[in-house]
Amino acid sequence: MSISSARDGAGTQAPSAGAVGLDNQPFVRLGDPLFEGAPGVSYDFNYGCRVKVEGRARVRLVDRDADVVLYDNEISDAMVTSTKRYYVNVRIEVFRDGNLVFEHDFNARGRKVYARLPVSTIGDVLAWFPYVEAFRKKHGCEMYLSTGPQLWSLFADTYPELHYVRPEDEDAAASGFYASYFLGIFFPSSDRTHQPVDFRLSGLQRTIAWLLGVPAQECRPRIGIRETSRRIAEPYVCIAAQASSQCKYWNNPSGWYETVKFLKAQGYRVLCIDRDATAGEGMHWNHIPYGAEDFTGQLPLQDRASLLKHAQFFVGLSSGLSWLAWAVGTPVVMISGFTHPQNEFDTPYRVINYHACNSCWNDTAVEFDNRNYLWCPRHAGTERQFECSRIITAGQVIGTIKRVIDDLNASRANA
Repeated sequence: MSISSARDGAGTQAPSAGAVGLDNQPFVRLGDPLFEGAPGVSYDFNYGCRVKVEGRARVRLVDRDADVVLYDNEISDAMVTSTKRYYVNVRIEVFRDGNLVFEHDFNARGRKVYARLPVSTIGDVLAWFPYVEAFRKKHGCEMYLSTGPQLWSLFADTYPELHYVRPEDEDAAASGFYASYFLGIFFPSSDRTHQPVDFRLSGLQRTIAWLLGVPAQECRPRIGIRETSRRIAEPYVCIAAQASSQCKYWNNPSGWYETVKFLKAQGYRVLCIDRDATAGEGMHWNHIPYGAEDFTGQLPLQDRASLLKHAQFFVGLSSGLSWLAWAVGTPVVMISGFTHPQNEFDTPYRVINYHACNSCWNDTAVEFDNRNYLWCPRHAGTERQFECSRIITAGQVIGTIKRVIDDLNASRANA
């Protein structure tokens, strides 16, 4: 069975428009394959394995790890492009008149490899970044990547071997890459062109490990915090209550109010570090929790990382700031009903109520619609809408916070 394609000319197609965290931009512009393999044969691994031949030749592509032939056919003045655009350990063989004239096994050692990360989705980049470094180490390649400059600022000092490409300079920098990879999760979830596994099953972080062919183990990124001094003398807790869809919020009407009141009664300052004090759509708007200090605003992520580093702990949702708190080593109380705990990083302070409807994000029977702000695939328009987080009580969250406080006190006593 052929699972590669041949066509005349060059070029490529963009990933599906539903790709999450990729800003729906096309991949780097590609011309002909960049490397000469034999007279009349060129190849590279940019957005799939690509082999172009002049004249008539038989092209054979083999997945060396799976020991399966991906493509084996005669073509003439055409290019073969594998249908898999993620990492595959491919062998290329080209025959003319029955004679092997060129063979090449994927080998990125010493070569330039490019990866594109999302520009602005904080959690995704924090989750996926360690696997770019794992790929570099595994293959001994010269790794280039692009993402938003604010996000790159978190890694520039701790990953010195990686080369940064500004997204707007991507096309100019694209020459000479041996291989290129588009890192993200893709819709529909059945897409196996850009992702080898269903991210709903693998979880947010591990899906990129599978995409890049590195061990799918939880890995905390190294964050380079440039301002390490403590700015606030009193003990404080950071919270974040905003999200990009209503299903991601803590929809209990008194949850944040009771929680902030409890935290302040324990002697903590409570700092809300969301970007927006108010966010929503249409008739649905969410405001900074009552009683919290307003530390919202479009501030550099370096500032957020510094503030989180000195917080006693963080209370938030399945969102980017939770991933940032985890990355800098701050205990995270994560409140989420729409995701299953396997979707995020491991934390002993994960809050979910299994008596309510839950985990729709990781349900392979439903598909997330990021255009629908009120997405609730099982109970939309009914009294049960968003019950996954609405039934998470302040008492459950406060009980989890008490465990954090006990653990912190025990750690200090044993220090």
